[in-house]
Amino acid sequence: MNEIVTLDVLKERIFTIRNKRVMIDRDLAELYGVSTKKLNQAVKRNIMRFPSDFMFQLTDKEQNKLVTICDRLHNLKHSSTNSYAFTEHGVTMLSSVLNSEKAIEINIQVVRAFVTLRQFALESKELSERLTELEQYFIQHSKENDADIKEINRALTLLMDRTKPNKIGFKTE
Repeated sequence: MNEIVTLDVLKERIFTIRNKRVMIDRDLAELYGVSTKKLNQAVKRNIMRFPSDFMFQLTDKEQNKLVTICDRLHNLKHSSTNSYAFTEHGVTMLSSVLNSEKAIEINIQVVRAFVTLRQFALESKELSERLTELEQYFIQHSKENDADIKEINRALTLLMDRTKPNKIGFKTE
């Protein structure tokens, strides 16, 4: 494969729908260098490999919201069928049904993007829990070390601002 797909490009194509991180069939087809129709045909021929936690079809409301918030998907507005959304496991399964060298290479990059996002979420959760513990300690000992506590709190606030993630995708109700 001559073209490397960057993590930033992949992050733009990962959405949160139904509380799951997913990629849309159209984006996956583009990455794999096949038509959306060919991708979906391969899936339908191997439907047993794609249970509902690997893939699901968007509702009209989800599709409309996706089109509204993502300009590059404006063509989906007039599509006669709703898009399919693939979870990380579904994306992994796609490489086996498309069975091309490009599909395998792109798949590896996509899985790495999902893993990076999951790792960031875990690290953010751990940081948040640690800050909560420190906040409780500060509340209990605020009179003893008021100046030190204010300085630590300022530093932590600055750290939190620097580690805030960029919004990725969208979340439906």
